[in-house]
Amino acid sequence: MPVPTKELKLEIVNAATGKTLGAKAAPGADGALVVRDFPDDGPSPEQWQLTPVQAAQGGQAQEEQAYVIRSAAGDKVLDNPGAADRSVRQWDAAAGRKDQQWHLVPVEGEAGLYFIEAATDGAVLDLADPDDPGNDDQDDTRVVLREREDGAASQRWRFVTAEPERVSDPVLPWAPLDHWNGRRSWRLVRPTALRPAPGATPCFSDMLLVLEKFGSDQDAGGWKSHQANTFPSGQPGWWAGLGDRFLADTVEAGRKDIVGLKPAKGAVTSSGRGDGTFDDDERVLHPTAPSASPSDLWTLADLTGDGKPNVVVLATDGVRVSPQDQDGTFPPADGEPVLNAFGHGQQAGGWLADKHPRFLADTTGGGRLDIVGFHDDGVWVSLQDEDGTFAPLGDEPVLKAFGHDEEAGGWLADKHPRFLADTTGGGRLDIVGCHDDGVWVSLQDEDGNFAEPLYILDDFGTDQGWSSVEEHPRFLLKTTSDGELDIVGFGPQGVVVARGLGDGTFEPAKLVLNDFGHAQGWTSKKHARLLADTTGDGNPDIVGFGDEGVWVSHNRGDGQFEQAQLVCRGFGYNEDAGAWRVDRHPRFLADITGDGRLDIVGFGGPGVYVARNLFRRFRTR
Repeated sequence: MPVPTKELKLEIVNAATGKTLGAKAAPGADGALVVRDFPDDGPSPEQWQLTPVQAAQGGQAQEEQAYVIRSAAGDKVLDNPGAADRSVRQWDAAAGRKDQQWHLVPVEGEAGLYFIEAATDGAVLDLADPDDPGNDDQDDTRVVLREREDGAASQRWRFVTAEPERVSDPVLPWAPLDHWNGRRSWRLVRPTALRPAPGATPCFSDMLLVLEKFGSDQDAGGWKSHQANTFPSGQPGWWAGLGDRFLADTVEAGRKDIVGLKPAKGAVTSSGRGDGTFDDDERVLHPTAPSASPSDLWTLADLTGDGKPNVVVLATDGVRVSPQDQDGTFPPADGEPVLNAFGHGQQAGGWLADKHPRFLADTTGGGRLDIVGFHDDGVWVSLQDEDGTFAPLGDEPVLKAFGHDEEAGGWLADKHPRFLADTTGGGRLDIVGCHDDGVWVSLQDEDGNFAEPLYILDDFGTDQGWSSVEEHPRFLLKTTSDGELDIVGFGPQGVVVARGLGDGTFEPAKLVLNDFGHAQGWTSKKHARLLADTTGDGNPDIVGFGDEGVWVSHNRGDGQFEQAQLVCRGFGYNEDAGAWRVDRHPRFLADITGDGRLDIVGFGGPGVYVARNLFRRFRTR
């Protein structure tokens, strides 16, 4: 990996011995450092952070970047005391001291290995006795400074991302309650080991099977997605394909219903009851049209801001819209499409799901949703007027950039995420995209024109290790309730945030959490990660569906995040957490009771599972 960033917690491992840099088993007053083994049942290895030293200003040639190597457990830093035996120690930090600064020199031809070189004289970290590193009773081998020898394995060091600190929280189980009329309900049982406590962490209940439909098992409907590269969130601007299941407020009643796109039947729904359960009966919400295609994309959105949802379909021949009937259903759109564009047929432009992202978004601040698409040659926009009519597309794209073809930037849907967001507070949406080299922004002016893209940030791109949209999700949202839009991403080393400045630019990206990244074992093939406000304080938290269950890192309110905590022992990849799979079992955070708290809803094998957000605070006795 590249030279680590200062926010990352690391273990420093000697390449020759595999032992970790740290204090002696019985630390002394001199602070001398050693390499030693850390057994599984023993203390955790020492963790370090690398802080870049600010380079001096002036006309001299730029010096090699120096770092202060700081203990993550306190303010002690790696120090060169200049002793006769050249022993290295950890000592109190002192600003500007050259003997507490180090260069990280990559070993030629050895990826991920470095010499740790003193900034004062060029000596490097080595073992006191490299020929016999385990020669004393404590198995502690002193670390010293020596002249560099390119062939000395004991002088090579590896930076290993430390295991994140995590907390396993208790959860409340469900218990059946039989009634006199033969019906059964479920209630939460409070174990005797729990009691309310101010300041403890809010937790979720265990998951409960609430509906034996919409599951991947044959007895539950045999549901599976057929449409690739869609995001079935049911939110404006995102699209669902055949076989997808998601949650949506189909009647604008303030509660979530289950919606699924069933082959040959259309969109079917099971209405939410408002108590965390759903109707047993499955009814047709939007019958399939005679001209329907498996490549059609579907969403439910309030196009005009009047509180009434519409079904919007990106069909073969263009955009089709179905208003809601009085019975709450949506008849198939008859006749001509509302716009002969943005469809997957050649007569509608040949827009493909795996090449051409399309959004429904209010680009002008007028309260109506417009259609924005990124085609081969750039950005195309159809504005919606006050009569609800979508304007035909012009002869040229509104911006010859952010497109799939090389002439428009070579933006690939699976590698280069693009967003529509107001980055300046002007009420109009700008275009933000993450390309190979980093982040590009095109600002929209008061006349609706998009400026030529500007390169504003050298991070969040494939060149910095963000290999794909799927492997490294990125979001554009506020991490504080009173702040600007920030870029948040799940990068190779953990959670990275670039704070918005409110003028279309962002601060340099920083790693804010040593978790949820590829280095900590999170992969797109096994785990889902997202951001949502689980506590109701207005700030998004980090939610990850991991191996053991659901992990949440709470937002502290200042854009920083606490260590992840296990809040539900379900919806996870492991067998004892339900054996949930990303490609078969979609999971969501949504308020299904109307109490303002986001619950966990998952479509598993046997059907629909729910874990209630208790929004209470508990601790063990």
